[in-house]
Amino acid sequence: MMNNPATFSASTRQSSWLATNKVIRNTYMLLSMTLLFSALTAGVSMTLNLPHPGLLLTLAGYFGLLFLTAKFRDSALGLALVFALTGFMGYTLGPILNAYLALPNGGQVVMTAMGATGAIFLGLSGYALTSRRDFSFMGGFLMVGILVAFLGGLGAVFLEMPGLSLAVSAMFVLLMAGLILYETSNIIHGGETNYIMATVTLYVSIYNLFTSLLHLLGAMGSQD
Repeated sequence: MMNNPATFSASTRQSSWLATNKVIRNTYMLLSMTLLFSALTAGVSMTLNLPHPGLLLTLAGYFGLLFLTAKFRDSALGLALVFALTGFMGYTLGPILNAYLALPNGGQVVMTAMGATGAIFLGLSGYALTSRRDFSFMGGFLMVGILVAFLGGLGAVFLEMPGLSLAVSAMFVLLMAGLILYETSNIIHGGETNYIMATVTLYVSIYNLFTSLLHLLGAMGSQD
C-alpha cells in the first residue's frame, strides 16, 4: 500500500517543527543557565577583586575554549566546555565591572547597560520568534562586519585611540543586534540544529552587546 504524499509531507513538517522546537527550548534553557553561571563567576571575581587577565590571555582563553566547544559540540564534554567558556568570560567581566562601579555614576551606568542589553535581546529574539522572518541574508555581512570591528578594536587598543574604540563599540552594538536576529532565525528555520553552538552564539552576542553598551554609556557619563 503506497503512502499518501500529502500525509507524508505533513508528517515530515511536523517532525521538523518538533525538532526545531526542541532546539529552541534547549538553547534558551542552556543560555539561561550559562548566563547565571557567568554572573556568578563575575560576582566572585568582583568580590575577590581579581585582576583582569589581560587582552592576550583573554583572547587565548576565549578562542581556545570556543574551538574546543565547537569540536565537542555533540558530546557531554561540549556541554561542560560551554560552562567553562561562559565562566571564563564571566571572570574577565568582573574586573571590568569593578572599574566602572568605581566611577561616580558607575552603578547607574552598569544598571542601564544591563537593562538595555536585556531589553534589546528580548525584543529582537521575540520579534524573530513571532515573525518567523528569515534573516539568513545577513550572514555574510555580519561575518565581515565582526571581523572588521574586531581588527578595529585591536587597533584601538594597541594604538591607544579612544575615538576609534568608541566607534568600534557602536559597531558592535549594531552587529550583535544583527547576530541575535540572525541566530534566532537560523534556529527557527533549521539552519542551526545544535543547541550548544546556538547557545554559544547567543551568549557571545549578549556579552559583547553588554560590554559595548557599558563602554559607550561610561564614555557619555564621563563627559557630563
